[in-house]
Amino acid sequence: MEIKIINIPKIEDPRGNLSVIEKEVVPFEIKRVYYLYDVPAGAERGGHSHKEQKEFLIALSGSFDVILNDGKVEKLVTLNKPFEGLLITNGIWRELKNFSSGAVCLVVASDVFEEVDYIRDFDDFLAISNQ
Repeated sequence: MEIKIINIPKIEDPRGNLSVIEKEVVPFEIKRVYYLYDVPAGAERGGHSHKEQKEFLIALSGSFDVILNDGKVEKLVTLNKPFEGLLITNGIWRELKNFSSGAVCLVVASDVFEEVDYIRDFDDFLAISNQ
């Protein structure tokens, strides 16, 4: 499964820490950035895979779980540090669950939104990934 936790440089300062996401941190050209917030208790996000797009997820605040599946293996990763990000390559099903109160998930993506790049049905994903 092509996922990886990547440390984001952290500049520590008594006035507050600062982290920077630059091309040396994310191994793809950044074409879109969005964030999830005010996710109600018990709600889930994600529930899809990408044919081509890669994503880098960061818990800017709070925590949440990312359940990943490559069609053969399922893995759970908890994100809860703003100086660590989860790199998810294409062809990986992802579900985001268990958002803490005040959690913010930043997503850095390798491409702009294109519906044709999404696989939104898990059975379709399994059929494609097990070919």
